[in-house]
Amino acid sequence: MAHMGRMSDEPDAAWVARLRVHESGAFTQLIECYERPMFNVAYRMLGNAAEAADATQEVFLKVFENIAGYDPKYRLFSWIYRIAMNESLDRLRHRRHAEMVAIEEDCLLASAGRGPEQVAGDAQMHDVIQTALMELPYDHRVVIVLRHFAECSYAQMAEILHIPEKTVKSRLYSARQELHGKLFAHGVAVA
Repeated sequence: MAHMGRMSDEPDAAWVARLRVHESGAFTQLIECYERPMFNVAYRMLGNAAEAADATQEVFLKVFENIAGYDPKYRLFSWIYRIAMNESLDRLRHRRHAEMVAIEEDCLLASAGRGPEQVAGDAQMHDVIQTALMELPYDHRVVIVLRHFAECSYAQMAEILHIPEKTVKSRLYSARQELHGKLFAHGVAVA
């Protein structure tokens, strides 16, 4: 992930200062840097593209509204990821119906040289993985999403989740075992 943890070579304090005074372009750069990773985290947590897009917008509104309260003991990316995780959790808690809606696979259709059967097979696999993810408890789902979809390091995950790195590794091991079991139950053999 190219921008993980840094929007530029400037230290977090300089970025926060620019954001706090609403410097022209600072929030635009923040969104450009973090929109895709925040969407990916929200999508993997919520399982719904439209809801993930709404959650992503809400994350940036909360960053804008709460930048004055940013605690510099945390890295900026960790603080933003934590907002995204909390927003996703809030949405999960308030969801009335837990229906699965698959994300459109436009990028698959645009891929050159792929036949309809291969695209359909990839879309089915995507749906199976997303279904298995949604069956995991929150604590397990979040470590899988951060590690495998947001590509966070163990240290970054520990910072985002406010837990020791050793706990992250242990939880990730358990989450992977449970995910393998869920995938196997859905007919997917995992090596």
